[in-house]
Amino acid sequence: MTPTSIVLHNRSRMLELAFEDGRTFKLPYEYLRVYSPSAEVRGHGPGQEVLQAGKRDVTIAEVEPVGHYAIRPKFSDGHDTGIYSWEYLYDLGRRQDELWQQYLDRLSAAGASR
Repeated sequence: MTPTSIVLHNRSRMLELAFEDGRTFKLPYEYLRVYSPSAEVRGHGPGQEVLQAGKRDVTIAEVEPVGHYAIRPKFSDGHDTGIYSWEYLYDLGRRQDELWQQYLDRLSAAGASR
């Protein structure tokens, strides 16, 4: 699934994606940052994920295309190693409510804040 449109909304800190099937997702920068597909965030295997706290105000300074299959956002906190494939972005959009709640639950359990 390839996006037909990718728009950064810096004021609202949202990445808006429209896909070929007509679905559109508005993904908060914070959500994208805490679910970065990078090894720094996801670890190198199950159970090695690193909880990302304090990312509420993160912004995206720039988005670089990666071939014809992904983008690499450069976040204001210096994180720029996550390569977000179209498939991964679509999945983040489709599962946004569920994944966001999981993130909030993990923060709460760790006594951390956004």
